[in-house]
Amino acid sequence: MKEQLYSIPVNDAFDADCECPVCFMYNKLQSDAIDFVMGASYMEDDVRMETDKVGFCGNHLPLLYKNQNRLGLGLMMLTYMDRQLKTLEKLSQTKVKKAPLFGKAESDPVFTYTEEQQTSCYVCDRMAHSYERYLATIFYLYENDSVFRDKFARAKGFCLKHYGELHRLAPKSLSAKYLDEFVSVMSRLTVENFKRVRDELEWFTDKFDYRNADADWKNSKDALIRAIQKTNGIFVEEAKKK
Repeated sequence: MKEQLYSIPVNDAFDADCECPVCFMYNKLQSDAIDFVMGASYMEDDVRMETDKVGFCGNHLPLLYKNQNRLGLGLMMLTYMDRQLKTLEKLSQTKVKKAPLFGKAESDPVFTYTEEQQTSCYVCDRMAHSYERYLATIFYLYENDSVFRDKFARAKGFCLKHYGELHRLAPKSLSAKYLDEFVSVMSRLTVENFKRVRDELEWFTDKFDYRNADADWKNSKDALIRAIQKTNGIFVEEAKKK
């Protein structure tokens, strides 16, 4: 089974002390993809052909910039812009037609092209296959590994994004024997831990009241960062600091 090849990173994610194991896996994939792009690979012809074609999305471009390889990113952006400039010069000659009062207006080629450029991304494409296999491996391990089922039951739930994603995939990924159990455990963990983070966030805000200045922070110092992850699926490294 292909899923067995991905069991190590999946188990590592569920072993990690984090608010969402899927966020943990996604972040590792993202970090590896960024390192690959900003390593020597940006000088390889096949990589540059793809980056010139699809570019980078608004989420990943700042991470590429943060990598500090400004020359590498600059060279990739230069050839990407050269390719886009050729297309823009052609699109700039597009004639605009008045939209009809009735019926469907013709699609705008300029808008269509610019929208595609905002969503296409070499980093996203590089991550996509492995991410899908990671999700499939969660279901595979749940059905075939009792140790993993116990580990799953001890997790801190999932962020809203990945809770929904796993909930959607579960019916077609699990047998009837494990489907109800998986969804029940996952939902319980997600609700319980969402409430836990919510309560910790409340104490975080209460600590700003002068009357609580000398009170113990308890486990709330990083509650705001963890709340951001729980609600929006954004993994922040600082969330692990105490």
